[in-house]
Amino acid sequence: MKVAILSDIHGNMQALESVMKDINKNGCEKVLCLGDLAMAGPEPSKVIDFVKSQSNWTVIQGNTDKMIADFSPEILKNTERVFPVMAHALADDVLFLSDDSKEYLKNLPTQKELKIEGVKILMVHGSPRRNNEDILPDMPIAQIEEIIKGVSVDLVFCGHTHIPAGYQTSTKQTVVNVGSVGRPMTKDAKSCYCIANFDNGSFSIEHRLLDYDREKAAEIMRSRAFDGAEKLAEMILHPTSRHV
Repeated sequence: MKVAILSDIHGNMQALESVMKDINKNGCEKVLCLGDLAMAGPEPSKVIDFVKSQSNWTVIQGNTDKMIADFSPEILKNTERVFPVMAHALADDVLFLSDDSKEYLKNLPTQKELKIEGVKILMVHGSPRRNNEDILPDMPIAQIEEIIKGVSVDLVFCGHTHIPAGYQTSTKQTVVNVGSVGRPMTKDAKSCYCIANFDNGSFSIEHRLLDYDREKAAEIMRSRAFDGAEKLAEMILHPTSRHV
């Protein structure tokens, strides 16, 4: 069975459309989505509506989904202190997303265990410990093993960092960061996701890098016109960091 695993769409419908074409072309039967659907992107409502309409998707909550769902003046103030542009985006998202969309984000599970073709899988956004913990390339394997300590699955899928990565531990557990669809920190700013092929207890995994219409996505981002929208549009074209 072929399964697509993706994360961190961040309201980028142009990137998601490109990824969905590739998913369909490759005959994936299921999609696992690791959260961060909406915040600080060109078209958060469109992305949420699309994801809600998909019957073969399993979706969990990302840290920014939780920020939107649990929005409060305190969350806004804490975000503004560290990432002022993201705080403006958060406030704008909360203002314009429908109550149904915010309720959908609120009700998403924070993690999900499932089994496919005999392989035990854990879906997380950041790590099994926290939804905002980084799993990055070139981390010492001992650190990865500490992060997943106590987790009794064969395969952990995560996102959050927007940077693809993969590890196999001394206990033969596999940890894969699938990268980001909508705000990729990859060469040439290409969208990134994974295709996993499961077969009777075994699996293989491939990271997929795809072009999409970044100029159009950036133009729509600018049109949102809140303070910092231009900076976020520039980050779509030339990513230098996850947050500003």
